[in-house]
Amino acid sequence: MNFIDVNVGCLTLGKGRPVVVQSMTNTSTQDVGATVAQIERLMKVGCEMVRVTVPSLREIDTLSEIRSRVPAELPIVADVHYLPEVALRCAEIVEKVRINPGNYVDRPADVYSDSTTGKIAERLNPLVEVCKKNGTALRIGVNQGSLSARLKAANPNVKDALVASSMEFINVCQTLDFNQIVLSIKSSDVRTMVEATTALYDEMCKNGTVYPLHLGVTEAGNGEDGRILSAVGLGSLLLKGLGNTIRVSLTEKPENEVPVARAILQACGLRNFTTRFVACPSCGRTQYNIEEVFDKIKKRFSDYPDIKIAVMGCVVNGPGEMGDADYGYIGGANGVVNLYHKGTLVKANIPENQALDELAELITNYELRITNQQRWL
Repeated sequence: MNFIDVNVGCLTLGKGRPVVVQSMTNTSTQDVGATVAQIERLMKVGCEMVRVTVPSLREIDTLSEIRSRVPAELPIVADVHYLPEVALRCAEIVEKVRINPGNYVDRPADVYSDSTTGKIAERLNPLVEVCKKNGTALRIGVNQGSLSARLKAANPNVKDALVASSMEFINVCQTLDFNQIVLSIKSSDVRTMVEATTALYDEMCKNGTVYPLHLGVTEAGNGEDGRILSAVGLGSLLLKGLGNTIRVSLTEKPENEVPVARAILQACGLRNFTTRFVACPSCGRTQYNIEEVFDKIKKRFSDYPDIKIAVMGCVVNGPGEMGDADYGYIGGANGVVNLYHKGTLVKANIPENQALDELAELITNYELRITNQQRWL
């Protein structure tokens, strides 16, 4: 199997590489100051790639200025619809250009015959040549809402039409000897997005060449609903080993998307950004305020991305249920706490009002010891 690595500025997308978190600005691209300020806020919360809309040639100069004012280590993706000439200009400025096959090629005036691939290749080739010259990646973004009428007619099942559109452009890019492409299939329906993306991956495997995938549930909404839809859709694919970049699309400030995306990656065990916490839901055996204590522990010990801390309600099942946690806090009767390290009891019967300080000392001592051991290896 040939797994393709795609370079997007200083980042490399591909099998075995970290899954990259991205978002998209919602400011006017003609407003350079507002767009740069929003990108800076995105960077502060951990965004690693930003998409900026470029609806017309009027935004080309401001896109160039935005690129010059944003640190080079943050790749910018130009989002282009309809106009090939806009995509050409963007490919000279930013690290990746996103086009939508459904409205980049299939226009009302287009007439296709058996040489459909040749027709698309003819139109796409100028953009590919600019991408080759400038080291620019290309994202083929297939969206259910803008699927080609031609492909929908040939593929009544929407999943099949989404995959057919993706594979059509893959074949064209291969014809043009260009492999710096990223594929994405978007739908507001989670099942459609998951099934179509999985089918696309299977089809690429069948053909022997696998390109990176960008994942996202488009039009997920906001609040809890948007977060749950995104977690289900992205998590389902990430746990299968699919996905190289992700975006959580929320009808909120873009800065709100990034923490959710990072939390999904951490929950899937793919990247660690903060301390991992586990806690039991508690029951009648719990004899201390576990909710209050858990909140205090999360606030105090959130900056250890390489460890897991478990907070358990009682000594009956706590030691076993906290599994592979590095540190365990288990409440007992009469206001005392037991502390564990790697499943072993290390401090017992600590008064509850001293337990957090004892946990802090325990973590500091063990983590410092690990750091010193690594230093002398």
